[in-house]
Amino acid sequence: MIRYIRRAAAFCLLLLVALLLNAARVQVFEADELNDNSANRRNTIDRYDQPRGNILVGARAVTGSEDTGEQLAYERTYSHGPLYAPVTGYASQTYGTTLLENAEDGILSGTDSLLAPLPLWNEITRSRQPGGDVVTTIKDSMQRAAYEGLSGRRGAVAAVEPSTGRILALVSTPSYDPERLSGTGPEVTDAWARLNAATSRPMLNRAIRQTYPPGSAFKIVTAAAALDARVVTDPDAATDTPSPYVLPGTTTTLPNEASGCDEASLAEAIRVSCNTVMAHLGVEVGLDGMVKAVEKFGFNDDGLRIPSGVAKSNFDTDMSEDQLALSSIGQFDTTATPLQMVMVASAVANGGDLRYPHLVDRTTTHDGDTVRQQGSRSYHQAMNPSTAVQLQRMMVDVVENGTGSNAAIDGVRVGGKTGTAQHGIDNSGTPYAWFISWAQAPDSGRPAVAVAVVVEDASADRADISGGGSAAPIARAVMEAALDG
Repeated sequence: MIRYIRRAAAFCLLLLVALLLNAARVQVFEADELNDNSANRRNTIDRYDQPRGNILVGARAVTGSEDTGEQLAYERTYSHGPLYAPVTGYASQTYGTTLLENAEDGILSGTDSLLAPLPLWNEITRSRQPGGDVVTTIKDSMQRAAYEGLSGRRGAVAAVEPSTGRILALVSTPSYDPERLSGTGPEVTDAWARLNAATSRPMLNRAIRQTYPPGSAFKIVTAAAALDARVVTDPDAATDTPSPYVLPGTTTTLPNEASGCDEASLAEAIRVSCNTVMAHLGVEVGLDGMVKAVEKFGFNDDGLRIPSGVAKSNFDTDMSEDQLALSSIGQFDTTATPLQMVMVASAVANGGDLRYPHLVDRTTTHDGDTVRQQGSRSYHQAMNPSTAVQLQRMMVDVVENGTGSNAAIDGVRVGGKTGTAQHGIDNSGTPYAWFISWAQAPDSGRPAVAVAVVVEDASADRADISGGGSAAPIARAVMEAALDG
């Protein structure tokens, strides 16, 4: 009898060991697979069972969380949603996250290990902390000035502090209210369908995710390349560029909108925006020299993050001389985001030292303790300091005596460059209006802000579109907001 009891006990022990092994297999080795299974709603329920951390502009939260009483308890709310949508993105229970809501999701959702009281605490306990906060570098008055200046027209504004790379404004219009996408159900899916079907593409972040031909605003880059390469040693000396200029290897002539461009100096070519001079200088610098120069400003970088990903601004690395000539005046295949073009203006304003642009100042715990501080760092030395000084003078001349007079601010040193970029078949599309600029208060030793504006209003009269006419007044309003403190 005892023998049978022993056998039964051994069998039970064997079953217990098998049960423990199977439990270990499920809980340890297959845990991640089960957690990630689309049929497992536990993670989704857990994700929304506590308020999400907030995104702040200054000391004010522009996001919130609302308890709906549903299974997915907390939905995201937004203050002034369309104004800040290009910064925050959306956090949707149906469609996921974008922009800062995505890039800083770990902090906002409470899963980031930086929020844990001890190292590996979250991993060991499989818990999460209350959502932390993300403090942006955005300045509310500048964001509003840019948004109101665009007045719903298709376009974008990017503004940075040249000495640090802090992004002070990031606007894209027309915009949308991300709160309409926060929850679940037919209202959310209908809103999603309408937003995606809209021809104005309101969910496109034109400031960092759309590239445009930069047109004459790009001439600042070509001028920097020519000065650094010593193709031009005296910006005020006449060049040997005829007007019109025949593109190399072709019979095609490149005209000028401005007069007085025949053999004009570099300074004059920047002031009145001569196509011929700048195209010729790009060819003289050469393809290798131009590629080297533009990449110092950030062109062709597909890894730029602010921390949201930024679309790559393009300058071809393999082209003929006639294509290089057109590329050197911001045409052909040259394209840029507004953020890229404000980086150009910022580099000039900051003595050639281009600071890495960033949108997050710091991240904190729910109680406000800083867990990560974003410091300023150099991206590239985009040009020689002496070149930057010369370009500053030329850009000031554009505003004081040239095409950028609409950006002038009394008592303030303002530099700028207009651009009118052709596009479409045979340039039939309404040109994009560009303006890049920077401003320095009279009592300051360095510029306070750099701004890039692009306007792509297809409903406007073609004759009314120009960088100086459409974009410069917006840039002026943003610069004034920056200088007002």
